[in-house]
Amino acid sequence: MPDAGDSTVADDSDEALIGRYARGDAAAFELLYRRHEMRVWRYLQRNLRNAATADELMQEVWFAVARDASRYLPSARFTTWLFSIAHNRMIDSIRARRRHMNLESLERGSDEVTRQLTADPSASPIAAAIARDEAAALIRAVEELPREQREAFLLLVEGDLDIEEIARITGSSFETTKSRLRYARTKLRQTLKEFA
Repeated sequence: MPDAGDSTVADDSDEALIGRYARGDAAAFELLYRRHEMRVWRYLQRNLRNAATADELMQEVWFAVARDASRYLPSARFTTWLFSIAHNRMIDSIRARRRHMNLESLERGSDEVTRQLTADPSASPIAAAIARDEAAALIRAVEELPREQREAFLLLVEGDLDIEEIARITGSSFETTKSRLRYARTKLRQTLKEFA
């Protein structure tokens, strides 16, 4: 029979769940993982443009979360901490791969993401085709953003982070981060105006 604490795990904040996990509650970790798995993966995959590398880094990110849970300090939101770990792993991976290969050779595996974004069994074939086209255009537009703008934009939309948190993660000033987001939004609006 579960204790009273177990029944509220699903309602707990991320910060409460990481605390519970640090004290030995494996179910709390599982819930955190389920809540944030796809957001972190999309952030990695859309920045790296390589599903296999994103999968690899996902394991590293969640291993780091599990390993360092007892060191998490609730001075920042859990998602800020989580996306900081993801961002740092991604940067490390890019640096390591640059030594071994040209980044231009990274696979552009956006077909699976497009399929996931547009999966709606109740949609008509025409509506599904339009949605697929819009999703593919959005993914291409995000991929075409300069790296710093793309990182800031994906931290905003996938990480649900504010400008201050994004600035902290990327090691940029508040104003620089704000400008990167403004330029990213402007470029995306221009690129996607045919779908407006």
